[in-house]
Amino acid sequence: MTRRFGSDVMVDAIKACGFPYVSLNPGSSYRGLHDSLVNYGGNDPEIITCNHEKLAVGIAHGYAKATGRPMAVILHDIVGLLQGTMGIYYAYIDRAPVVVFGGAGPMAYDRRRPNIDWIHTANVQGNVVRDYTKWDDQPASVASVPESIMRAYRIATAAPQGPVYVALDAGLQEDELTEDVPLPNWDRLRTPERIGPDPAALRRLAELLVAAERSRD
Repeated sequence: MTRRFGSDVMVDAIKACGFPYVSLNPGSSYRGLHDSLVNYGGNDPEIITCNHEKLAVGIAHGYAKATGRPMAVILHDIVGLLQGTMGIYYAYIDRAPVVVFGGAGPMAYDRRRPNIDWIHTANVQGNVVRDYTKWDDQPASVASVPESIMRAYRIATAAPQGPVYVALDAGLQEDELTEDVPLPNWDRLRTPERIGPDPAALRRLAELLVAAERSRD
């Protein structure tokens, strides 16, 4: 029987969203997810390796502006997220749908490596970018991950578009699964249509335009 891990479920959810690429600067806090993207997911979505987190976010921002489609980014824990904050801010003010994933923890203290996992994580990762993202989340179980990822896609792509952030616990990434984790109904979480103007307001506007006269003043 093939062994499966929490990071494999994360890849399943990322694939279900249809991201064509994921840009990243490798970091140990998402080593499980990185491994699953390559060995379980077959490098689909295709990984774009960057030498700085701001560049990784910038590539996703540019892709979104050029194609109108969202792209995924993965940033290492708090330090990588801090390096990417300017890029996330630019995506926010440009209303670009960028979905940022980050490693976290492990949040269980008994699973942390001495020192390094303590100084590179926070109780609430999203506090770093909450003021300039549309939404952030930090799922607490593997079963919660697919819903979180799909909601992130929905919120990022709903008008007005913008970046979102999802922190994925390193411990959850490396947990071996004992049962299958089903994906949510994609139709239920699909991006809603753009909100149109009130028809009555449009009718009133048309009436005003038709009745308007050119002033000679």
